[in-house]
Amino acid sequence: MHQASLTVDPAFRAGEVDPRLYGSFVEHMGRCVYTGIYEPGHPTADENGFRRDVAGLVRELGVPLVRYPGGNFVSGYRWEDGIGPVADRPTRLDLAWRSLETNHVGVNEFMTWAKSAGVDPMMAVNLGTRGIDAARSLVEYCNIPGGTYWSDLRGGDPYKIKTWCLGNEMDGPWQTGHKTAQEYARLALETAKAMRQVDPSIELVACGSSNRQMPTFGSWEATVLGEAYDAVDYISMHAYYQQHGDDRASFLAVATDMDGFIDDVIATADHVRAVGRHQKRINISFDEWNVWYQSRFVGETNLEIEQTPRLIEDVYSVTDAVVVGNLLISLLRHADRVKIGCLAQLVNVIAPIMTEPDGTVWRQASFHPFALTARYGQGTVLQLAPSSPLLDTALYGEVPALDAVAVQQPDGGIVLFAVNRSQDTPLSLDIDLRALPALSTASHTAVFDPDPDAVNTAADPERVVPTSLDDPKLDGGRLQAVLPPLSWNMLRLS
Repeated sequence: MHQASLTVDPAFRAGEVDPRLYGSFVEHMGRCVYTGIYEPGHPTADENGFRRDVAGLVRELGVPLVRYPGGNFVSGYRWEDGIGPVADRPTRLDLAWRSLETNHVGVNEFMTWAKSAGVDPMMAVNLGTRGIDAARSLVEYCNIPGGTYWSDLRGGDPYKIKTWCLGNEMDGPWQTGHKTAQEYARLALETAKAMRQVDPSIELVACGSSNRQMPTFGSWEATVLGEAYDAVDYISMHAYYQQHGDDRASFLAVATDMDGFIDDVIATADHVRAVGRHQKRINISFDEWNVWYQSRFVGETNLEIEQTPRLIEDVYSVTDAVVVGNLLISLLRHADRVKIGCLAQLVNVIAPIMTEPDGTVWRQASFHPFALTARYGQGTVLQLAPSSPLLDTALYGEVPALDAVAVQQPDGGIVLFAVNRSQDTPLSLDIDLRALPALSTASHTAVFDPDPDAVNTAADPERVVPTSLDDPKLDGGRLQAVLPPLSWNMLRLS
């Protein structure tokens, strides 16, 4: 058995958790919207056509914020196509995913669903094929109470959407309307100014690099923020991870890559702040992240034109669930600067929730670490310096077997989220809690399985579920727990 230790002390605070860290993402892609959240005629559909069974799992997942409507989709989207009588809306060809978009769900329908599901919207505007005029008109449509052309077309109360994305992945050559850093920076700045003239209370997210491997990474962020620093509040980050071949050890360590990615973007943003002598700090909106087996995806240009195709419906194993839980640990560790996170996506498309048309809904294995972290990971993140054995990986060199983060909840309780990256050896964890003498009871919940490839399916939706292990005992301000091999763990101390 491996041995590891750490100390939890409330004097060492890392940052406050913004509840929006546990957001998600709904894009008009594949079956995320149609037969995902929306399916008129389904036995559980409400009067607006939205599936109640899906909305129930969204609430259980604990998602407070949902980014919409894209994603690559937004860079060719005309939002006006999705308003007015549904029968009069045009069917368009979406270039991003070569799909037929009926526009049966648009801004109004999405806002109706968001209210029923208990989530706040994070709206993206098209800076690919469109720009300033369409963006400021959408803010007027959504946020102005009435008395103007677009707000009167909306009717009813304003939506008061707070958070807006200035386009999506504009550094990517695959993006419709792809731009250089300088082209995007100028457009983002002028669009931000116009949108704030409509509603000064909104907050804005500028596009960062689509991933850390982009050839313009770093220089893109520096150029965009150098131009638009004072006009925006966040810079975006996107990252997807997968297991390559049989290299499960490196896959279990991908959170080390996320840590480095975040640190690099923070350093770049703070460099621009110093050079420009700006007062505020730019925070991070990590508004796309997940496990995604991109090697299985045929690519956009090879897709047949379809309506509601089944796209990237990855099935997640217990190994994938442990990695998702570890990526959440990385995001929490940076809670002082990462304020928004969006698990991409919410339903069917690389998602924690799966559905069948006219059929059932179930939780993927990755649902569980996300839901438990979102529920209990609220409060103040504490700095930890664990001592742990090291494991060899092909991609990241030596990495700790233990990765962990602690959150002090508002009531003073402590929640420790931890992963054991070892594939075959349990990890005995010694936790020093002497700085928290009021703690008296503890519980241990884990996600693991003897088969690292175990998955949940429609036929077997409970194959991978959280397991309650023997309650660890506090003795003299110390707590001992054993983390199973290849496991995500939650230790709650009250």
